[in-house]
Order: sequence, then structure tokens, then C-alpha cells
Amino acid sequence: MPGFNLTLGFTLVYLTLIVLVPIGALAIKALGLSWKELWELATNERAMAAYKLSLGASLLAAAINAVFGSLLAWVLACYRFPGRRVLDGLVDFPFALPTAVAGLTLANLFSDHGWLGQFLTPLGIKGAFSRLGVVIALTFVGLPFSVRTLQPEIQMLDESVQEAAICLGAGRWRRFITVTAPLLLPTMLTGFGLSFARALGEYGSIAFISGNLPFQTEIAPTLIVMRLDQYDYTGAISVALVLMIFSFALLLILNTLQGWADKFHEP
Repeated sequence: MPGFNLTLGFTLVYLTLIVLVPIGALAIKALGLSWKELWELATNERAMAAYKLSLGASLLAAAINAVFGSLLAWVLACYRFPGRRVLDGLVDFPFALPTAVAGLTLANLFSDHGWLGQFLTPLGIKGAFSRLGVVIALTFVGLPFSVRTLQPEIQMLDESVQEAAICLGAGRWRRFITVTAPLLLPTMLTGFGLSFARALGEYGSIAFISGNLPFQTEIAPTLIVMRLDQYDYTGAISVALVLMIFSFALLLILNTLQGWADKFHEP
């Protein structure tokens, strides 16, 4: 196609300004710290508690989305029923809704006197201002990634493979376990990774529902904002650098999974 040099040049300039320059600025700023100072700021007790909650809650939220998001994607792709278009549109609602609004809504919904919280609190389940609230918010913002990643894959399944399995005498469950599931597994893992990546960097929806309690409900992005508010720029940079390393590692894993998934589509 014509215009390769122009489009390639635009792409490189755009990625440099939007991606490489901010990352480079963070790395250069971090190099201004000694290794000892950087290590102490990045691994103190409060930072480690924030990492643990961020990673644990993000993994749990991504796992929940991998299961229920896959079921939702299957229903939307394989069945036709009244209200399907509305349900399909609601899946994208977390994309359009500002995360701060989502956090405020969830906090009110799961508070002790909220519509759902008033029934959960007597059972000893505290939704708002708890670690469970963090998981709820991260599950909310990550759901579209699991559904939208898997839904097109389900729609493109080759029916001839299913028909061949039927001719060989395979029942529904055996067809699903031996034919359908292996084809969808790489894409499910990709959706899991995207949902996890989205949750790992989330801040807006957590700010209201978590309560931001140090060592309890404070996630790593919140800790960065707290340190910036206190003009502790070196402390904020150290935590941001750790999250950037996590993000690069996750990106590498996602690219590896994508390469593995592409092998299933080779003729």
C-alpha cells in the first residue's frame, strides 16, 4: 500500500511523544536516586502492603471476569433473546462511565445503608471501605475486556469442526471440553491478562469505595497520589517505577499469549 514512509514516520513520532517520552522521563528521574534510596522507598512496609493488595485484588478480579465474562460472552454470541442488544450494550458501560462516578456509585450501593449493603452488612459482609470493595470495583472496570476479547472468537468458531465431532458420536459436554474449550483457552487467557492489566493501573473507582486506609485498603496507584500530595516526589517515583516494571512484564506475557493463540488460527 502507498504511503508507508509517511504513515511509519507518523506512527513513530506519535508513539515517541505519547509513550516513550513519559516512560523515559520516569526512568531518568529514577536514575537520579541512589540504588539504596530507591530500594528503601520502593520496598518499605507501606509500599509492600499496597503492592500486595493491588496484585492480589487485580488477580482475583481478573479471575472472576475470566469465568463470568466468558459465560456472558458465550450467551451474547450464541443465543438470540429479547433484550440481547441492551445487555450487549451494558457490557461497554464501564468504558463510557467515568471511573470516579463508578467508584462513588459502588460506594453508595455497598455502604452499610446502601441498596445492597443493607442486606450484606447483617451477614458480616462489608462491601464498601474494605478489600472486598476494591475487588468489586476492579471487577467492574475489567469486565468489558474479558467479554469483548472472547466474544468475536466464539462467533468465528468453525461449525464444521463441531459437526465432525457430532458425526464421531461426541456429546455436548465432550464436544465442549475436547473441541471448543481448547480453541477458546488462549483467547480467554488474553482477556484475563487485559483485565488484570486494567485493574492493576486503576485509581478513580478505588478512591471512593476503598477508604484508602494505609496497610488495609490502600492500593499502589493511590499510594503514588498520596505521596504526590505530600510533595514526596522521590517516593512517588519509586512506586511508579515498580508498577512500570510490572506493566512491562505483563505486556511481555500478553504478547507471548497472543503469539501462542495465533498458532491455533494457522491453516
